Amino acid sequence: MQKNDWQTEQDAKIIRQEKQKARELRKSQWWKNRRAGNSCYYCETPTPARQLTMDHLVPLARGGRSVKSNLVPCCKSCNTQKKNLLTIEWIEFLEKIKKNK
Repeated sequence: MQKNDWQTEQDAKIIRQEKQKARELRKSQWWKNRRAGNSCYYCETPTPARQLTMDHLVPLARGGRSVKSNLVPCCKSCNTQKKNLLTIEWIEFLEKIKKNK
């Protein structure tokens, strides 16, 4: 099964629109204030604001939207590894890693 086999053309259009909304929000003062805490939402690692990425708590591919309540600053490492997991799934994954250390 291909990655996008389950998506319809309309789904792809909605995702493109939501990504555009996220790009616009990334330029806003709201986002600059949000990332000013200089730490990743998930792993709480101190990270310079300019290095924080924007993550959707509920990923676009799983029906999430680019609204302020669904966007958090996170480090590149967490964002890359989280992919399309829901926040609860990602936190459970992080907790398992901590237990195994």
